[in-house]
Amino acid sequence: MPCFGRTSDLQLLPILTVFLAAGYISAGVEGFTTSGNSPQQMGQNSNGSASSMDGKQNHTKVPTEGNTSLTVLEDTKAVLPCPPVPLTNVVVTTWKIMFRDKPSCIKAYRRNEKGGGNETTNCTDERITWLYRPEQDCSLQIDPVVITHDGFYRCEVVTPDGNFQHGYHLQVLVAPEVTLFQSENRTVVCKAVAGKPAARLSWTPEGDCVPEHKYWGNGTVTVQSTCHWAESNVSTVSCSVFHEAGNWSLSIELKQGAKTPENLRIICIIFPILFVLVIMGSIWLLKIIGCRKCKMKKTEPTPVEEDEMQPYESYTEKSNPLYDTTERVLKTS
Repeated sequence: MPCFGRTSDLQLLPILTVFLAAGYISAGVEGFTTSGNSPQQMGQNSNGSASSMDGKQNHTKVPTEGNTSLTVLEDTKAVLPCPPVPLTNVVVTTWKIMFRDKPSCIKAYRRNEKGGGNETTNCTDERITWLYRPEQDCSLQIDPVVITHDGFYRCEVVTPDGNFQHGYHLQVLVAPEVTLFQSENRTVVCKAVAGKPAARLSWTPEGDCVPEHKYWGNGTVTVQSTCHWAESNVSTVSCSVFHEAGNWSLSIELKQGAKTPENLRIICIIFPILFVLVIMGSIWLLKIIGCRKCKMKKTEPTPVEEDEMQPYESYTEKSNPLYDTTERVLKTS
């Protein structure tokens, strides 16, 4: 019995050894496979982080192009900046100015390696200048702004990293001159003269109104509104003017029975009539005087001067042979 037990134990040892070796080999193969996949995952993670960093860097870059609409009141100062590029990287700065009603012009500045630069321009308007020195600030200033400065202004910057530009649609505002007066009985005129753009008018209270617009060659517009109030209970009216440069409100008291315009009409009618009558009377008087002079010239005889006849008489008496023979015949008879 003891021999038999020892023999069975010895037979089990090789079997256990085989199972242990198979388990170790399988575990090693799985570990190798896992470790072989990990470098690929690391590469994917590194690529993802790199792309995210590039996206962040792209967001911080200066935009290469852009446009802005800018409105400026007349007789004020306007400053137009260039793209926010470090001046140490700027090689050439160029302002291209395209006016609405004038020829275009250019202002440019080129830096050199020594730190200085050369400026070129064909703009003749002395109100358009650099804000400071172009090597310190590339901004453009217009001082003062006038209506002819309407147009498009573009700053172009050349750098080793690329070109950048920014444009400005500049619109000049002109404040209108506002007036309010009564033209005739219960009729009032409100005017907004030479505004840019056109002003808007409104009345309080509302009446029977007729609007008018007059456009001028420089782009300004005169707006007029003539209103009449037939109701006698309206004693005071107000005209409100709305404009991008500001708002105004004027009031006037309606005068009952205002006859000044009627008197002016009477004067305008009578004065031409009197003028025509004076001219006709003057012409008639000149004709009478002229006729009288003509009659006096016809009735007056033309006198014959004796001095003019004396030479003829002396000739007939002294040098006429017919006269001498006649006289001799008379004497002999």
